[in-house]
Amino acid sequence: MYEPVEDNPISLYQINRGRIVRSLEFIQDVIVISLCIGLFSFMVLEVRDMFLSLLPPLDFHVVTADILFLLILVELFRLLIIYLQEQRISIGVAVEVSIVSALREVIVKGILETNWSQILATCAFLLVLGILLTLRVWLPPTFEGIDPEQQVSQRYRIRTHSKFENVE
Repeated sequence: MYEPVEDNPISLYQINRGRIVRSLEFIQDVIVISLCIGLFSFMVLEVRDMFLSLLPPLDFHVVTADILFLLILVELFRLLIIYLQEQRISIGVAVEVSIVSALREVIVKGILETNWSQILATCAFLLVLGILLTLRVWLPPTFEGIDPEQQVSQRYRIRTHSKFENVE
């Protein structure tokens, strides 16, 4: 009447697919954790370099560049932590990192020494990032308990499960 689980190819496929997905997610988490450890180590080295650059003779551009670079690294670390916690990339944090990176380049090079076309392109880039950051507030949250993709896949699982039960 009922076939054993071992002989049923559909259930074996589902079991193997689930195991493969869990294994790949585990490997991906290990990679992100190793990136976090490497980034944290690099931040510690950067803090040491920043304190060394504060010793006389004091170069304002070097100190400013080090502080802004450290802020970029902190934001990237926060992006990786959010990814580990929620399994998604935070648009807001990514846009903030991009804004700080663009401003760092302008500050380090100096606005007077930079070509006008590069300044115009940077302004356009910052304007687009600012609009994206503003629009993000009005976009509906998809990861606060409501994941449309998860709902669709749940409906699909229910349909396929009910079809297989009707066949038996």
